[in-house]
Amino acid sequence: MEPLDHRRRLAGLRARGPGEGRRNEKGGDAEQGAPTARIGTGHGGGHSTGAASRLDIGPASGDTFAGASLPPAETMPERVLLTGATGFLGSAIARALLASGREVRALVRPGTPRLLLEGLEVETVPGDLLDADSVHAAAAGCAAVVHCAADYRIWVPDPDRMERVNVGGTRAVMEAALAAGARRVVHVSSVAALKPRPDGTPADEADAARPEEAIGPYKRSKTLAERTVEAMVRDRGLPAVIVNPSTPVGPRDRRPTPTGRVILEAARGRMPAYVDTGLNLAHADDVAAGCVAALERGRIGERYILGGQDVALGDLLRHIARRAGRRDPVRLPRGPLWPLAAASEGWARLTGREPMLTRDGLRMAAHRMFFSSARAERELGYRARPWTEAVDDALDWFRQAGMLRR
Repeated sequence: MEPLDHRRRLAGLRARGPGEGRRNEKGGDAEQGAPTARIGTGHGGGHSTGAASRLDIGPASGDTFAGASLPPAETMPERVLLTGATGFLGSAIARALLASGREVRALVRPGTPRLLLEGLEVETVPGDLLDADSVHAAAAGCAAVVHCAADYRIWVPDPDRMERVNVGGTRAVMEAALAAGARRVVHVSSVAALKPRPDGTPADEADAARPEEAIGPYKRSKTLAERTVEAMVRDRGLPAVIVNPSTPVGPRDRRPTPTGRVILEAARGRMPAYVDTGLNLAHADDVAAGCVAALERGRIGERYILGGQDVALGDLLRHIARRAGRRDPVRLPRGPLWPLAAASEGWARLTGREPMLTRDGLRMAAHRMFFSSARAERELGYRARPWTEAVDDALDWFRQAGMLRR
């Protein structure tokens, strides 16, 4: 294996010596899902899979990544299978794994753009979550598995296919991990599999949702996927840890994710109004660091919320407007928007384009998706930087990538 410092350079990360300070403590598929267009309801809660952003790495003796202490590289699994590596959060996890001294093997669907992996020393193997044989072949020889791939959309014309990918695909990855004899598995779930508390206080890992409580096909599929992993841990000894990212934002959101689209639309001045709600924002690089920490120190069968700070959607949009030199948006009530949401979905079915507003989005807006990362902070050493830094990093990257005018 190549020296760790060389692997850090390949990962596009800045190594920091033991005497250097950290500008901000860091930490905190998967987001809560924000609708994409002119009227925002702002819910994220999922994850999806450029210019490399700055990411600090801790002292080389017992390396730290985003505030989480890691043992020396020699004690790490030599090779990790990573699904979803070509996406927003998955590519951040690839960087974090490389920075920790691991080798990364990425399962990549043929024809999938690999722009976010450019410059990274990642082995790519062809495969598809719906092709169990290809997943088993990719997992062979891997000491650990991180499953990040998911179909993350707020509205889909074919919910059954989303369930096949998110639930059936998860089952295929877990079966492959067992067959390969992987010693540790991290299933990257989402806070979409948790239920917000009626009083608006932050939910924690005990607030697991039932599938019938989930709003929309994405949340239902992520809930069912979690139940699949839990059953395999209980019944078959799967050595899996579950992590529940909140709403990751930050650099390299090339696709972009639903929340990334909200940030872009607001910065472009195309979101003059919104329906207020609450969400939890986390920097994608902090979430990635939490996944690495869960791989090494998470307790098998447990779940860990990897979040940041709770934010009112109005505060998020006003921050973006001021950064972009736009007017503050206007808050709207939900009631009058139901007919518009239904019409928007009908038009989407005719055109194949994502609707600007959905009924599921309005239903989600009734809940404040606030979450506590206390368990991850306590057990994994997880830390999250301020949400404003995550949003600013996203805006800066969108400008650098030509997706937003300077």
